[in-house]
Amino acid sequence: MKISSNSIERDAAVMKDWLAQPPDTRSVANFLPGPGIQKLDLRFDIAKLRAALNEALQRTAFKGDLDKGFGAFSLTRRPGVEVETSNDLSGRFYTRVDESYEEVSREDIVDEHAFSEFVPAFKGSYFEFLHQELVKRFPIGRMRVLSKGTYNCNSWHRDPEPRLHIPIITNPGALFIVNHHVTHLPADGSVYFTDTRGYHTALNGGESQRVHVVAALPT
Repeated sequence: MKISSNSIERDAAVMKDWLAQPPDTRSVANFLPGPGIQKLDLRFDIAKLRAALNEALQRTAFKGDLDKGFGAFSLTRRPGVEVETSNDLSGRFYTRVDESYEEVSREDIVDEHAFSEFVPAFKGSYFEFLHQELVKRFPIGRMRVLSKGTYNCNSWHRDPEPRLHIPIITNPGALFIVNHHVTHLPADGSVYFTDTRGYHTALNGGESQRVHVVAALPT
């Protein structure tokens, strides 16, 4: 196929313009709202959140392993249910796994409305205060502490319900992607609405931990 000289000149001119524009390397360390991800007015004390995390790690079998690919422990439970299942920590999600692009489901449906009791082991902590403030404003189902190890990524998937994210520990390489919109969520006590009913993923491309409180919003 013969390539016209006009095409060569256009491509060369466009490339020259692109190379003349330095990339924005500063704003990527901030939060950028977009379709399916917004910051709420509600805000918590980040120092108290981090202290609550350290305290919780002493009270749970999680053993403080924040560096694994996916770590989780629960802050809410079904009333009286002391032993959670692996499905309680993950639950139903939908994904596309091959070049057919057909959607498939994974794991079992979780009744988010049933997770109405704050885990007694964490009573009196700042996590309990956080839970109390959230339920004053929104329906809250499972509330978990989720960690993501370094250089690690979740599957590309969607959930049955949206979520609130409250970063406790993060780094500039930790990103959230929802409906193809990419942003960083700073750990400054802010609360972020993430419409995880759309396809999304979380990744930690940084050299340190990423730990969030994640609360499901039953629909």
